[in-house]
Amino acid sequence: MTNVLTGLARRGASKFGGDRAALAAPDNHGEWHDITWNTFADDVDTAACALVALGVKAGDRVATFSANRPQNIVTDMACYDIRAVSVSIYATSSLDQVAYIVNDAGCEVLFAGNYTQYRIAREAARQCPTLRHIVVIKNITPEPDDTITMLWDDFMAEGLKATDEVKTRVKELTAASSPDDIATLVYTSGTTGEPKGAILPHSCFNACFQSHVERLTMLDTDDTSMAFLPLSHIFEKAWSYFCLYSGIKVSVNRDPKEIQAAIQKVRPTCMCSVPRFWEKVYTAVQEKIAGMNPVVRALTRHALKVGRRYNLDYRRRGLEAPALLRWQYDFFNRTIFAKLRAAIGIDNGKIFPTAGAPVSATIAEFFISCGINIVVGYGLSETTATVSCYPDVDYEIGTVGTPIPRVEVKIGDNSEILIKGPTVMRGYYNKPEATAEAFTPDGWFRTGDAGFIDATGAITLTERIKDLFKTSNGKYIAPQAIETRLTEDKYIEQIAVIGDERKFVSALIVPNFPALREWADKNSVKYADDNELVLDNSVNNMIAARIEELQKGFAGYEKIKKFAILPREFSMELGELTNTLKMRRKIIHEHFNDIIEEFYI
Repeated sequence: MTNVLTGLARRGASKFGGDRAALAAPDNHGEWHDITWNTFADDVDTAACALVALGVKAGDRVATFSANRPQNIVTDMACYDIRAVSVSIYATSSLDQVAYIVNDAGCEVLFAGNYTQYRIAREAARQCPTLRHIVVIKNITPEPDDTITMLWDDFMAEGLKATDEVKTRVKELTAASSPDDIATLVYTSGTTGEPKGAILPHSCFNACFQSHVERLTMLDTDDTSMAFLPLSHIFEKAWSYFCLYSGIKVSVNRDPKEIQAAIQKVRPTCMCSVPRFWEKVYTAVQEKIAGMNPVVRALTRHALKVGRRYNLDYRRRGLEAPALLRWQYDFFNRTIFAKLRAAIGIDNGKIFPTAGAPVSATIAEFFISCGINIVVGYGLSETTATVSCYPDVDYEIGTVGTPIPRVEVKIGDNSEILIKGPTVMRGYYNKPEATAEAFTPDGWFRTGDAGFIDATGAITLTERIKDLFKTSNGKYIAPQAIETRLTEDKYIEQIAVIGDERKFVSALIVPNFPALREWADKNSVKYADDNELVLDNSVNNMIAARIEELQKGFAGYEKIKKFAILPREFSMELGELTNTLKMRRKIIHEHFNDIIEEFYI
C-alpha cells in the first residue's frame, strides 16, 4: 500500500498541476506569495537528498523547532520520503522542554526557525548527545564556535549537489516505505507530568485521510486553508497534510498574533482553530451590536433569529425551509451576514473545524446562525487528531459530533470515553508503562475524557477526568463546563475554577485588560496600573454581576461564591500554561496559593 504522506509533494504536482499553488506564505513585508506544486516537490526532493547526505537513515528522528513556515512542511515531507521520523517541537518551548524531547526521541537533526530558537537549540545540543546537526531556517549568523550548525540555504545546497549514490538511496528508501513505518512522534502537552511522544505510524494517516474524504464532502481543489494553529499541534499538522493530499492550498501563517490581518488578505475557505479564536470574534461582534443605534440593533437581532431558524431548525436537519423564511434569510444574508463574514475575512467560507477545548453552545449557535459553518469536533494527539465531528446534517449543538468512519467509541468506567480504530497510536515512545496504562486489556484507548453518547450517536464531553474534583460537601464539580461558560464574557480572558476538597467553588480570573480598562475609563474609575484596577470595588462588583448572570442554569453548589481578579495572565514561561495554552492547574494553584487560601478563611 502507498503511504499517503510518502511522495505526497511529487504526486500532488502530477495530480493537481505543477503550476498550481500548493502553499502560500508571507514575505518579510507581509505580502503573500504562492508556492507552486512543482517548487514544493522540488524542495522536498532536495531536502530529502540533503538529509541523506547528512547521514539520516530510515527510522532516524528529525526535529523541527520553529513557528509555522513552509520549510516545516518541506522537512516533514522529506522525512516521510526517506522513512525518517518527524518530531515537532513547539516554537514557544523552553530549553528544558527542547532538551527533554530531543533526548527522549534521540533526534539527530534539528531545524530551528529563528535566532531565538537557534540559541535554545545550541544550549540543548550541549545536553543532547544524539544531536549532530542544527539547521536554521532564518538567515542568521551562527556563533563563532558553532561547528554543528548550517543555514537553510546551505542545507538545500547540500541536496542540490547530492551525488548519484545519494539520489539513488532516496529513491530506494521511498520505494521501501511501509504503513508500519513511524511517520511522526507527537508529544503531548504534559498538563501533568512529563510530555509523552505518541507514536503515529503511516497507517494512522492512511486511515485518517480516507475517513476525512468520506466525511468532508464539501471540499475541493479550489479551496484555501489557513494554517493558523502551530504545525506542531496534531490538529493543524493532520489538517494541513489532509488539505495538501486533497489539493487544497495551505496558506502558512507564521505569527498567530497577526491572524486577523492574515485572514483578511488570504480569505480562506477553511481553517481549523481552537474555540478561543471564535470566542474573541464573538465578543467583538457582540460589542459592535451593542454599540449600534436602536433601530439597526433591533434589525440585527431579528436577522439573527431568522438565521437561527433557517440554519439550525431547517438546514441543520436537511429540511427545506418555508418560502417566506428562505426569502427573509436571503435578504439578511446579503445585507447583514455577508458583511459580517467579509469583515472577518471569510466571505467564501465553507468549513471551520473547531476543537482542542470545549465549545460553548451559545457561540456555535451564533456563528451557524450567521451562515458560518463551525464544525465542532473532538480528537487527541493519540488518535491522529479527529475522533468525531459534526456531520453535514443532523448534528447536535452541545456535542462534539459523531465518530468519523471506522473509529469506534464507547463509554467505559467513570464515564470515560474509550476509542478503538486504525487512527489510534501505537503507544508512547520509550514509555512501556505509560502505554500499558493508556489501553484497556482488550485494546481500547483510554482518553481521560468523561462523557456520554446520545441516541443519535453523538458524543458529549463532560470533563477531563483528572480535572474533575469534589467539594468537601461531596459534590462533584466539572470545572471546564463553568470555565467555558464564563469565558463567553467580553471581560473574562482566562479563568481557573477552584474547589477540590473545599467548602465551595471559587475562581481565579484573568480579565480582558483592554476591555476592562475601557470600562473603567467610561465609568470614571481611577487607577494607576493594572494592580490597582483589579482591586477596585466597582470593577469587582461589575464582574460579580456578570458571573452571576452567566451562571444561571448551574446548580447552587456549582456556582462560584468567591473570586479574585488577577493583575496578569497565566503564563507559559512560568509553567502555568502548556504550549497549547491548556492550564496546568497544579502549578496555578501553587503560584496563587495565598489568594486561594484567603477565599476559605
